[in-house]
Amino acid sequence: MSELSLRPLHALEQRDAFIGRHIGPSADEAAAMLAELGVDSLAALIDETVPGSIRVKQPIALDTPKTEAQVLAELKAIAGQNQIKRSLIGMGYHDTLTPNVILRNVLENPGWYTAYTPYQPEVSQGRLEAILNYQQMVLDLTGLDLANASLLDEATAAAEAMTLCKRMSKAKRANVFLVDEELHPQTISVIQTRAEPLGYEVIVGDVEALLDQHEAFGAVVQYPGTSGVVRDFSALIEKAHAQKALVCAAADLLSLVLLKSPGEMGADVVFGSAQRFGVPMGYGGPHAAFFATRDEYKRSVPGRIIGVSVDTRGKPALRMAMQTREQHIRREKATSNICTAQVLLANMAAFYAIYHGPEGLKTIAGRIHRLTDLLATGLQQKGLKLVHDSWFDTLSVEAGDQRDALYESAQAAGFNLRKLGDDRLCISLDERTDRNEIEALWIALLGADHGLNIGALDAELVSNGSDSIPAGLERTSAFLTHPIFNEYHSETEMLRYLKRLENKDLSLAHSMIALGSCTMKLNATAEMIPVTWPEFGALHPFVPVEQAQGYKTLIDSLETMLKAVTGFDAICMQPNSGAQGEYAGLLAIRNYHQSQGQGHRNICLIPTSAHGTNPASAALADMKVVLVNCDDKGNVDINDLRSKAETHAEDLSCLMITYPSTHGVYEEGVRDICDIIHANGGQVYMDGANLNAQVAITRPADIGADVSHMNLHKTFCIPHGGGGPGMGPIGVKAHLAPFVANHPVVGIDGPYPENGAVSAAPWGSASILPISWVYIALMGGEGLRQATEYAILNANYLAKKLGAHYPVLYSGRNDRVAHECIIDLRPLKERSGISEEDVAKRLMDFGFHAPTMSFPVPGTLMIEPTESESKAELDRFIEAMVKIREEIALVEAGELDADNNPLKNAPHTQADLIDPDWNRPYSREQAAFPASWLKESKLWPTVNRIDNVYGDRNLFCSCIPLDAYAD
Repeated sequence: MSELSLRPLHALEQRDAFIGRHIGPSADEAAAMLAELGVDSLAALIDETVPGSIRVKQPIALDTPKTEAQVLAELKAIAGQNQIKRSLIGMGYHDTLTPNVILRNVLENPGWYTAYTPYQPEVSQGRLEAILNYQQMVLDLTGLDLANASLLDEATAAAEAMTLCKRMSKAKRANVFLVDEELHPQTISVIQTRAEPLGYEVIVGDVEALLDQHEAFGAVVQYPGTSGVVRDFSALIEKAHAQKALVCAAADLLSLVLLKSPGEMGADVVFGSAQRFGVPMGYGGPHAAFFATRDEYKRSVPGRIIGVSVDTRGKPALRMAMQTREQHIRREKATSNICTAQVLLANMAAFYAIYHGPEGLKTIAGRIHRLTDLLATGLQQKGLKLVHDSWFDTLSVEAGDQRDALYESAQAAGFNLRKLGDDRLCISLDERTDRNEIEALWIALLGADHGLNIGALDAELVSNGSDSIPAGLERTSAFLTHPIFNEYHSETEMLRYLKRLENKDLSLAHSMIALGSCTMKLNATAEMIPVTWPEFGALHPFVPVEQAQGYKTLIDSLETMLKAVTGFDAICMQPNSGAQGEYAGLLAIRNYHQSQGQGHRNICLIPTSAHGTNPASAALADMKVVLVNCDDKGNVDINDLRSKAETHAEDLSCLMITYPSTHGVYEEGVRDICDIIHANGGQVYMDGANLNAQVAITRPADIGADVSHMNLHKTFCIPHGGGGPGMGPIGVKAHLAPFVANHPVVGIDGPYPENGAVSAAPWGSASILPISWVYIALMGGEGLRQATEYAILNANYLAKKLGAHYPVLYSGRNDRVAHECIIDLRPLKERSGISEEDVAKRLMDFGFHAPTMSFPVPGTLMIEPTESESKAELDRFIEAMVKIREEIALVEAGELDADNNPLKNAPHTQADLIDPDWNRPYSREQAAFPASWLKESKLWPTVNRIDNVYGDRNLFCSCIPLDAYAD
């Protein structure tokens, strides 16, 4: 009888369980690691590490784990509940055609979606080039000087534009921001939400008329307007500038192919969404928002900017310019808490522009505009009146008392249109529209016997021309003239270009990315597959709710899962990044205090170790930051906390605390900390950056938190995408639930209806929520507990092995760390001159991305291995770090030159190895192959160490001529 036949059914079924595929160490490896730590079981390690007072008493209420096949089948059935109609709603969201070469080789490619933010640019040159292309595309189309690497969505970009205007306007006493009544309603709501805590007065209406009535620091207009109108803003901008106000334009990127750019009209900031450049609507996101401004405002640009510098060989090399973001410099004085971007989606948009090129984009935009002209001509000839005589792709029909009937007729024909006001109907065409669709719309709106001939109408337009783009607003300036946008129009060349860029970058497809506080765990293929299902990707965020029942089922189910994991009573899914979650949570606290007649409570206590987004978010929520000291062990100084909480008891709003701490330990006194805040009238905001070290072992709400954000892009497996996307929903206790974000277009059950939005779409970046749902469904409560336990095991194993060579800065009870550890390089630097940056660059020669540098303590490396890495991979990393320590020892002993050694010269490139003038006091083999495994497989850095100072002193943030790369 075979061994298999002796196994019970449940054991045979367990072989298909996903848990063992997500968790890296095998049972034998785990046993060896536990032996190294001197404990006999995972349970014993957890007992030694996590305070018993905060441990969960029973398993979290989740379903049992399921197989990949079971989960995908269940999710397919949920997705099937969505109704896919042609959504011609507009409002900043349009259907598009994702080129298949980009779909397969970027969006569905782990080489692109598992890469981390390019903090180590020498192994990130591929995606840095892609983002630089994106910036160039934005500059060309907007007509401005400087673009960033993308923001979260169009509406939050508008809020960022407003704060830039306030900071840079010379109308210093002005406190009014004027908003075009033609702005998309979701954008108006997010602006109002952002402005209220900051004390700005937002006035919506006819901006040019309002400039006569108010002293304003800035204004924003929509181009084309939300109802489709195309207007020349030159006179308005000139008028605003005469009053020292800045003007921002929310623009449709594709329309700028045919329309005069806002920069040419004099706009100071141009922003919008790049979604229709090949990115599915996905029920609201993720999509890259573009943001461009004048060079003189570069120090106030939110988010990241990619710039050109040189490496040590003088070769052009790309990096994040002004890399230390303003919230780390200005902290509570920052005007933005943005710490991420939508890089994966920005890359897709740039590749879309490269693949089509300027002529292809003109063809696409021209076809959409021609079809809009044809639709308009037919409607007008049959007696329907249009509101405007100008448009790009959107028509507003004066439907009167026929509006609802026409809307329902379109619905019956499979079209979602937009109701605007009491009597207007809006129709927005897109890249998928063709002549058959125009004829179907005529039938739906005019009847089957309309008698129109699309060929004859088109011939008339060709003969007579179109005046729907006003005179003087047709684009005459060139765009996308750089060779990069004119060379890769065949699929063969595009495929090779994408592969060349991918080959320059390190991702999880190569090796572990052990960045502390960043949780670069496995993004399983089964979790990623549903992202590109059309049942999720093709939905407009503002479709009638009955058409999005699949999304409702998914979101409700995910909220139930997250409530079980965190212990909170309600979930707000709208924030589309961790920093947005911070901001949304603090707004809920602020609004709650105001409802209690205690709006004066505005003191926010924040430990000195906190991430820079914490004080920046507090400032945006109109809170005054008071710092709390940490003790020598990295814990919050409870005596200092108590003293400051009591001193500010009358005005205490909240505490922001990360747990486990930013220093990588489970603080024993966390319950006492929460009790002190509550006793003094405050609320506890728990930063969810380290939630992955709590899941199924403890819960934020049980510890004492009133609100916490959850980084779905970390704890729950949404990939990092080279610098985004992400999601940062918040969990709240019942008393805060009425005060979270709502939405002006699609109302959300639960929060007060009058609550404003914090993101453009009601449920944020909804199309990536299936990733987290699949992960939790695959793991179940048992699997999530094991994931947390193995993350703690891996971190403690690393800390123990590395601790013999480097000082481990902080540890908790029984000298254990949580899910990450910090090694201190400052003593070594004092003795050898070797810095944490030298170690980071040398790790590239071993094929590893560096851990987090100099955060939260300067001169250190924070290492987080996650549960997904096997012991073999951990041992490879340990071997690399030990060999690096040996090299440092040689520098200390004087056996290696202090300035000319493998660490100071790292990383080493192929150019170094073939250099006939090699004159270094160590061998080429030691430089490039310092470990045996590298001879089998090696990722070569494509540039040498980059000169950051040169890049900042010579800020250049657009594409450079290709011949500049030649020797």
